[in-house]
Amino acid sequence: MFFEFLNTHTQHIQYPQELVRIMELISMSIIFSLVALFFSLPLLFFLTRKRNKSQLPPGKTGWPFIGETLSFHKSGLTGVPPRFVQDRMQMFSPRIFKTSLLGEKMAVLCGPDGNKFLFSNENKLVKVWYPSSVMKIFPPSPSVKHSSDEEIVRFRKTLASYVNADALQRYAGIIDSITKQHLKTHWENNKEVIAAHLIKKYTFSVVCKAFLGIDDPVHLEKLSGPFDLMAIGIKSLPINLPGTSLNKAIKASAAVRKDLLEHIKKRKVDLMVNKSSVPQDVLSHMLLTMHEHGEDEKAVSVKSFGLLFGSLDTVSAAITFVIKYLAELPHIYNEVLREQKEVLSSMTGEFLKWEDIQKMKYSWSVASEVIRLIPPVQGTFREAITDLTYAGFSVPKGWKLYWSLHSTHRDAKYFPDPDKFNPSRFEGNGPAPYTYVPFGSGPRMCPGREFTRVVIVTFMHNIITKFKWEKILPDEKVIVNPIPTPVKGLPLRLEKHNIGNYQ
Repeated sequence: MFFEFLNTHTQHIQYPQELVRIMELISMSIIFSLVALFFSLPLLFFLTRKRNKSQLPPGKTGWPFIGETLSFHKSGLTGVPPRFVQDRMQMFSPRIFKTSLLGEKMAVLCGPDGNKFLFSNENKLVKVWYPSSVMKIFPPSPSVKHSSDEEIVRFRKTLASYVNADALQRYAGIIDSITKQHLKTHWENNKEVIAAHLIKKYTFSVVCKAFLGIDDPVHLEKLSGPFDLMAIGIKSLPINLPGTSLNKAIKASAAVRKDLLEHIKKRKVDLMVNKSSVPQDVLSHMLLTMHEHGEDEKAVSVKSFGLLFGSLDTVSAAITFVIKYLAELPHIYNEVLREQKEVLSSMTGEFLKWEDIQKMKYSWSVASEVIRLIPPVQGTFREAITDLTYAGFSVPKGWKLYWSLHSTHRDAKYFPDPDKFNPSRFEGNGPAPYTYVPFGSGPRMCPGREFTRVVIVTFMHNIITKFKWEKILPDEKVIVNPIPTPVKGLPLRLEKHNIGNYQ
């Protein structure tokens, strides 16, 4: 109609038909362009979406909400915690795969390159992240004025100054005296013991004394009770209903923090009355500096609580499995005994000194090999604070990341014959960088590494110079929930020996 009207009313214009045909061609071109655009946009969107999806790491996310959380936990409860990660490395990629854990989309970075990427990009591309269950069990203090990330960095620096090599020279004798008293009280008059329970009791007493100045046995017993419930609740599904693991852990946490707050208030009064008579430990330092950082006693109690929890299960699990392997491997036991006899004969006092600890190189290599095979912590979480690319795949901002020790600790490329117990792996320069990472690396290197070493080898020195032992249950199963644990607590049969005549 438009073209008829145009033709009728433009007869007086020269070459009207040619103009009409030109305008008609222009109009048809516009129409065809619009039609093509209409049909191409969905196709373009589909192709772009497909391309973006293909850039995400390969893998699967499992069921809605719970994702693959149940499979993740099942691998630990059935005694094969490496299976979850190793199976998916084989199915999808040895460098990175996606999954869904604890209600979060997650990329799992594998191998030494993955470890290096995460450790070296701390607070640049990624930041530490805790599951919501952890934040419910360890609620931050409302008095803290800094961001949680700033507070973590500052606290790690504070802790490092109290557990570094220089500071531990003061603690060596104290730790040795606690160890001797523990063995005398709980081991020497027994022919059989449940080792895991006693080792946890020992570790808790060392940590409480060294960091918080708590050494009263009744107080220690009261404090230690709720920690097992909290360990289980940390990696539970974030469901806070009566009777759930998380609910029990939250209640246990509140009880411990209340107890610690009373102890902290008493210490604060003691510091005001007579500072010189108060132990100069981590707790005293936190109290003396808390107002500089806008904190109060509740904030100090939260930190103290985290310090106890972070040390207890990791150190006690490492010692428990050292004892287990020494029972299973007589030739390793004899080599550790030989070294510790030499240390004992060279001691110049009743208790171990720092220079004695430094002589226990083979003992620490044995402990390191135990930790390689059965790491107390299976891995930790991070959060992408920006869109990032790794191994050719995209990880969107807000996704969570997980690194697992099992992606390297039992890989034959880095540890030949990986299931064989071989302490010589840690002689000389030791394992290649980023392959042995039970203490992390880079900015997130565990500040308690040296403290852990001193506690473990001190216990090894004292127990092996007093006892020989054997497992009562040779085939006792080990589960991870979330800390590796012998299901029956590692029952042992003890035999005292005279170190001077022992061959």
